[in-house]
Amino acid sequence: MSSLASPRLTTALSADQRDRLMACGRPVDLPEGTRLFEEGEPAQRFWILRTGTVTLDFAVPGTQPAVIDTVNAGELLGWSWLFAPYRWHFGAEAMTRVRADEFDALTVRMMMDADPALGSALGHFVGQTLARRLVAARVRLLDLYAPHGSSL
Repeated sequence: MSSLASPRLTTALSADQRDRLMACGRPVDLPEGTRLFEEGEPAQRFWILRTGTVTLDFAVPGTQPAVIDTVNAGELLGWSWLFAPYRWHFGAEAMTRVRADEFDALTVRMMMDADPALGSALGHFVGQTLARRLVAARVRLLDLYAPHGSSL
């Protein structure tokens, strides 16, 4: 697995920045099996998980989606909302009941533009999440598709 630790909102933002961000979120309760988004759809929101687990997957023609990572309590779910063209790069499904704070992407991007310090801190937080997820995806893809063993 990746050596990059999962970034946490509590260490990425100051208390004031966290309070302002959390004030624009809304609590959601998602049953197990809920599809939160599909690869290629518009990325108009993101979540900070309070409890539960969400898997990230990508489409594989002719078979079930391949799971490439999991998102757990305390972690950010979704980064595509921050980067044009604002489309999901993966799909996501709640593997357990999930309680989370849901955020409207446009509202948060406007907050980030209005407050450069918040924008920088939140951008770094999302960037760290993105880096960890890409490493995890690469490792998982190697597990799924790299040749295993050798025949002598």
